[in-house]
Amino acid sequence: MPLAPPPIDDRRYAQLVEDTLARASVHTPEWTNFNQSDPGVTLVQLFSFLTENLLYRANLTPERNRLKFLQMLRIPLASASAAQGLIAIDNARGEARVETLPADLEVRAGAVPFRTQLGLDVLPVEARVYFKRRIEDPSQELLDYYRLLYASYQLPFPGEGNVQLYKTLALDRKVVDSVDLNADTVDRSLWIALLARANDTPGDPDDPWKHLRDQLGGRTLTLGLVPALDATSAQLLPAGNAQSRNLLRFELPNVPADGRVPRDGDDRPAPAYRQLEPRTDVDLLSVPGVVQLSLPAADQLRVWRDIDPLEGGVGAMPPSLDDPALAARAITWLRISADGAAQARLRWAGINATPIRQIQRIAAEPLADGDGRPDQLRRLSRRPVLRGSVNVLTRLGDGSAQRWNEIDDLAAAAPEVPIADPRSSARDSACATPGPTEVFELDPEAGELRFGDGLRGRRLPLGARVFASYEFCLGAQGNVAEAAIDNAPQLPSGFAVANPVRTWGGADAESTDSGEKQVRRYLQHRDRMVSVDDFESIACRAPGVQIGRIEVLPAFHPDLAPNEPGSAPGVVTVLAIPRHDPGQPDAPRADRPFLNALCRHLDPRRLVTTELVVRGADYKGVWISVGIEAAAGYAIAQVVDDVKRRLRDALAPIGPAGAMPREAALFAPRTADPARGWPLRTAVASRVLLAEVARVSGVTSVADVLLAEGERSASDVIEMSGLQLPRILGISVVVGDPLPIDALRGGGNSGSGGGGSSGSTRPVLPVPIVPETC
Repeated sequence: MPLAPPPIDDRRYAQLVEDTLARASVHTPEWTNFNQSDPGVTLVQLFSFLTENLLYRANLTPERNRLKFLQMLRIPLASASAAQGLIAIDNARGEARVETLPADLEVRAGAVPFRTQLGLDVLPVEARVYFKRRIEDPSQELLDYYRLLYASYQLPFPGEGNVQLYKTLALDRKVVDSVDLNADTVDRSLWIALLARANDTPGDPDDPWKHLRDQLGGRTLTLGLVPALDATSAQLLPAGNAQSRNLLRFELPNVPADGRVPRDGDDRPAPAYRQLEPRTDVDLLSVPGVVQLSLPAADQLRVWRDIDPLEGGVGAMPPSLDDPALAARAITWLRISADGAAQARLRWAGINATPIRQIQRIAAEPLADGDGRPDQLRRLSRRPVLRGSVNVLTRLGDGSAQRWNEIDDLAAAAPEVPIADPRSSARDSACATPGPTEVFELDPEAGELRFGDGLRGRRLPLGARVFASYEFCLGAQGNVAEAAIDNAPQLPSGFAVANPVRTWGGADAESTDSGEKQVRRYLQHRDRMVSVDDFESIACRAPGVQIGRIEVLPAFHPDLAPNEPGSAPGVVTVLAIPRHDPGQPDAPRADRPFLNALCRHLDPRRLVTTELVVRGADYKGVWISVGIEAAAGYAIAQVVDDVKRRLRDALAPIGPAGAMPREAALFAPRTADPARGWPLRTAVASRVLLAEVARVSGVTSVADVLLAEGERSASDVIEMSGLQLPRILGISVVVGDPLPIDALRGGGNSGSGGGGSSGSTRPVLPVPIVPETC
């Protein structure tokens, strides 16, 4: 039977006055004057007021006992996480000299502050990023045109099988969204032209940019790279994460002293390049980051001079710049190429870049003085606090200072007064390393510092002045859009700052209601993933991401298709769908920062023998056409909108309860929950959709429901397997017979097929095309 709480009087002030005066005629018949001016009525009102306050406080007792019990469990709420990103600093109008900027420089996006995490040399040059996009299947007319163009050249035009025409494109969001160095380029390279600024004045005609090369020689070029953050997967092997080696090469032209281009045996240009040693602490092909490149001496930062007009951009030469004014400002080129079979898709590249975090610092905040008692508690004024950033300093009356460090658990701290172990010898006691004593335990979400009790950690001394320095963040407010960061008060005059991509990773602290629900689950799994419920509960609390849906498939690997859960022992697959995706709101895709943040949270909590695969959904496009009959008295337009909304809600990948762990009884069978979104491995059937349409108010009958997958013909059932979920490509609801699927598609072909390898050998000589101009 359920445990009912004890009944508590919930009467209010007016009811207490009314009940008391009603009893007065029974207990005191001689009292007949109940006017407001009577002293007895005044006393009744006074005691009713006091009783109401007493009952209010008594009603809070069960809730206070519950909250106190939760506090005694010492299970804190998940704290907020700081957003991070990249910025590029541009010396567009400043002096033509290298400016060295330290780390911890403040930049702002409106009222949201960020701080740089790395110092850098801001080079007074402009960077343009290009790549050589191959022209697939050039026409014979185009080949004949370039054969005629090269007829005056001293060497014959290569055969059609040994030449690859390409077009020079800029890596600009207005031109292309991203570039795949393996599939989109002819030389698997990205080219960055280091140019003099437009307002710089050239010097000696023989060497117009010598003064800029003198500034760049021996300096450090800080290059920022942003990989394409499209849908992908992340895998954690049983042995842990493998350290990825650097799969990108960075090279500068190796120009001889005479400035001439080296030649091969066929007297064609064979330029040489000098490889630079990169310094970075991130995998630049999976997460945005920066790489530091040490530039050579000034006399080695040059370009070739004796380039024939028909040799520019041919073979391994840098792309030819069609704008003569732009080519005249070229100082040198930086070549970025992929090593081996690395999957290199880049979205942005730029110089003078540095990583940032959305943090604010508080220095030497005074706290309450120590009183010498055990388990002293101090609360910081700003929160949520970033773990690992708190430093506590105490000063005694004699002027001595003591620094206190953060510890995960005070139970691991040493006693304030050393205690000898009677079971060990004197020699063992002398060799034993004592644990830390000047430590404190931090609750980052609440901003509370808990000090020791003397037996486990030192107490704050009596009369000691306490100062705390720490960092805090604004959570999800730090996720700002592209180019939102545009202010840096500490930058020199003429400098500008901008973020080329949106910032990521900021998340608010866990709410109290959500945290209370997690207490029971935490007591079950103890922050260790063993059962399916443990995986769901822990994954839903991942910081830095906004999760829309979590599904756990034990003993299942999505790459071993076709298979079902239970066919891959030792493997656990987690389907993770973000809550929001601006590029595809109806079917959110998991990008790399989302999956990386989830992996960082799950990796230390999994069993060492568990292989964990974290992936986003694999969406399968469907077309739906419905014919209905509307009831009299209903607006047809409203009924049509209601039917579309009903179908979209039924097939949505994210439901209202997708991000919450299941509330199932212990050892109860797991069943599909429609509130979490369309269930996995559930086919989309026209009869199921017909039943959904029939439930809409105002629909008297359903003529038919037509269903089709992608470019295929109509069918009654569309199968879903593995991590596949439906995505509505188009939906039509009309009165009468449904619209044919071909008419709904518009009669066109999306061109989703093709794209296979032709099997031909790779072209040996890239040749640029000349853009057609009027």
